[in-house]
Amino acid sequence: MKKVLIFAIISVLCAASVNAMELSLSRAVEMIQNESQDLKKAEYNVSRARAGLDAIKANRQPTIGASATYMNMINVERPGQTMGINLSGLGTLPGGIPAFIEIPDNIGMAGLNITLPIYTFGRIGNAAEAARHAIAAASSGSEFAGREIRAAAAQIYWTAKMTDEIVNIAQKNLQLSIRAETRLKSVSRPNRANLVKISADIAAKEIALSDAQFNRDSAHRLLKIMAAIDESAQLILTDEFPNTFAQLTAPRELEKNPEWDMLEAQIRMHEAQAAVRKAEKNPVLGASASYNYIMMHTYPNVWNGIDSQSANIGIALQIPLWDGREARINSDIDMLAAKAAQQDLDKSKIMKRNEYRDALLNHERLLANMSKFNTARDLAERTVQMSTDRFFAGQTSAVELSDVQTALMQMEMAVLNAKFNILIAEESIRRLNGK
Repeated sequence: MKKVLIFAIISVLCAASVNAMELSLSRAVEMIQNESQDLKKAEYNVSRARAGLDAIKANRQPTIGASATYMNMINVERPGQTMGINLSGLGTLPGGIPAFIEIPDNIGMAGLNITLPIYTFGRIGNAAEAARHAIAAASSGSEFAGREIRAAAAQIYWTAKMTDEIVNIAQKNLQLSIRAETRLKSVSRPNRANLVKISADIAAKEIALSDAQFNRDSAHRLLKIMAAIDESAQLILTDEFPNTFAQLTAPRELEKNPEWDMLEAQIRMHEAQAAVRKAEKNPVLGASASYNYIMMHTYPNVWNGIDSQSANIGIALQIPLWDGREARINSDIDMLAAKAAQQDLDKSKIMKRNEYRDALLNHERLLANMSKFNTARDLAERTVQMSTDRFFAGQTSAVELSDVQTALMQMEMAVLNAKFNILIAEESIRRLNGK
């Protein structure tokens, strides 16, 4: 029976270890980025923009087409008769040729045609320029999305790690009250008021622990969903909150951001599209060539009739004369879109620089306060130890003990929150300047 029990315990421990998954910050960020629909969409936009440029470049290449046609020419006056020329007034022609000459009314034709643009007066060139700027905008948008997702993934990870630490703090705070209750009950005549107070504290702290565990499970579940991890897996977050933080070497002013690059490229794209619209009023010079093989017969079997060939080559100049000002209006629309994008760029520069400056100042403020938080936490911990010793010696009440324990828990939470805020501020700075 003892062996069976030991085997069962080992099996449970092994199963638990198999279902556990260690996860670092870098790995979590990588997994969330791989699963991000926004990042995939941004990458698809880059591919689509590149395909758009290839499609425009294809307009410079010759176009080759093939055609095959069969026609039956119907004699409208006499639908049942073959079309021809009536020479009945001349009698029988020399050689026994009848006075009515039939004209082949079944025609089959097959051929090839080639067209090649020679000069489009800016249509293709400006369209290619617009496509290049569209690629640049999509690439910057992809980088921008990557930074946003990276920062969001880091925040999800540290939030989950923070809930782990909150559970530990709640458990520690609960154990302080349980230890005090156990010590109080061990004496021969415990103070009833103190015993009731400690029992009430234990009940309240058990609720707080339950709430903390629920929040931890929720945060871990969100992390697993975003990283496509099996929800039944037990996460072990390996990255710890640092105890010390260094000053950042980031520049004081934000000079570059992928969102600005994206908007700048959009402005240039709209300007190039406006040039394309204007070029629609320009002529188009092109070359063409064609070859046709023609077969004709008075019967549907055209292969047994008359055959001939034709070919041509030439140059054509198409000149648009009047389009109802459509090209001009469309050009104005694109220029207005460029001006709107310029306003978005100006606004983004103001907002992003202010956000960057706030993140730097917040990071500096939190670093300056970190030592004070640690000092206050250490003093609160010493106060708890002193109050506990006095309580066990019967020199103080459970009310005082409860107050100092609550103060310690609040300071531990304050230290943890400060560490979390420092890391999030660093992620905000990294998201904005890319370093």
